[in-house]
Amino acid sequence: MYSESATTIANLHAGYAGGTPVAATVSAVYRRIAAVDDPGIFIHLRPEADVAAAAAALPPFDPVAFPLWGIPVAVKDNIDVAGLPTTAACPAFSCVPVRSATVVEKLVAAGALVIGKTNLDQFATGLVGVRSPYPIPRNAFDPARVPGGSSSGSAIAVARGIVPIALGTDTAGSGRVPAGLNDLVGLKPSLGALSTRGVLPACRTLDCVSVFAHSVDDAFAAYAVMRGLDREDAYSRPVAQDLPSEVTPIIRLGVPRGADRLFFGDAAMADAYAAALDIVTPLAASTTEIDFTAFFAVAKLLYEGPWVAERHAAMRAFLATHAADVHPVTRMIVGAAERFSATDAFEGLYRLAALKRATEQVWDQVEALVVPTAPVFPTLADLAADPIGPNSRLGTYTNFVNLLDLAALAVPGPFRADGLPAGITLIGPRGSDAALARLGAAFVAAAGERRHAASPAAA
Repeated sequence: MYSESATTIANLHAGYAGGTPVAATVSAVYRRIAAVDDPGIFIHLRPEADVAAAAAALPPFDPVAFPLWGIPVAVKDNIDVAGLPTTAACPAFSCVPVRSATVVEKLVAAGALVIGKTNLDQFATGLVGVRSPYPIPRNAFDPARVPGGSSSGSAIAVARGIVPIALGTDTAGSGRVPAGLNDLVGLKPSLGALSTRGVLPACRTLDCVSVFAHSVDDAFAAYAVMRGLDREDAYSRPVAQDLPSEVTPIIRLGVPRGADRLFFGDAAMADAYAAALDIVTPLAASTTEIDFTAFFAVAKLLYEGPWVAERHAAMRAFLATHAADVHPVTRMIVGAAERFSATDAFEGLYRLAALKRATEQVWDQVEALVVPTAPVFPTLADLAADPIGPNSRLGTYTNFVNLLDLAALAVPGPFRADGLPAGITLIGPRGSDAALARLGAAFVAAAGERRHAASPAAA
């Protein structure tokens, strides 16, 4: 039986300190891949012998100098790993980089072992995880449900116990929604905190590398290794280097007012969110209901406004020669950019500035927002019937975050009545990453055994 505790950084390091060879961990990873038997998780898997050789070449065990020593990691296939193809789930786009992305270089320098490249919604466009020409990764709890996207393969690799850490990307929720639908932590850092050099752009001004893990501690450990200003990335920005233990606890929380708690008829998600609020509110000194009208208006700008043209900018050259190789739903979404002009783009920027000013007053009242990670849990049949609607609903509480330059952390909460996972997302101002991690860890601890319902993920 799979135990998520066996795949934490602390457990692996305790084993290494006690004499467990790192080769045993590598072997266990590949045995787990075979046992899970999900061909949709990895697009490219490194041969076991190659990973074993990388493990043998590690310096002597020193978890202080090398915080991720011997830790297996998976990488979303829109992030470069030297020597492995980057496809962004589009075989015709495939290229083999000679250099890894900055974040991957930092992971490897910290002792991590890259296992392979994971599946995704093609060109990181989607929140459902099914827009791929490759087999679809199976949701860890119910294969009839969507895995969540776009970072589907990375989320499932962690959820199924293959690796303790995986990298995703998060422009509109792609590092949070899959976490919420698979009982994981999904850390979406402040914009620019992690370099995006070597990451295929989706929306260049909004892209973030994200981290999946089973615990907040593990997610933050990987984030802490990767963060820092990168002069090779024009959008890299300095960010606070503090740790969760070093920051003042968040004690003023904001939650959506009743009218803004949107679950689109999914009573199980609504009930799970209510149960999560019962756990998180005692951790704070005050909880304030917030009018989310302006936040929702910002969210609509991402796909209904001219920002869709930024996705087109990232794909324009490839679309000009390979349009037929692009997933039809992806092509339809990006093709909507043709409706917008340069004038529309500026008007969109003005509209965003006004909405951002309208939301600023919220941060005078609260230090963090607590929202549902995903308000619905679509089935594969739902997506087959309507490829757009369920995806749009999944972004209700995620799409506005990067446009408003906020940090976010998805954490697992009480399970739904039907045994499926649900979670909340903590959102705070830029630079609040450590404070959100401290609150997230406290919430998970307070949730206790309600987080550990029996499920197919444990098989």
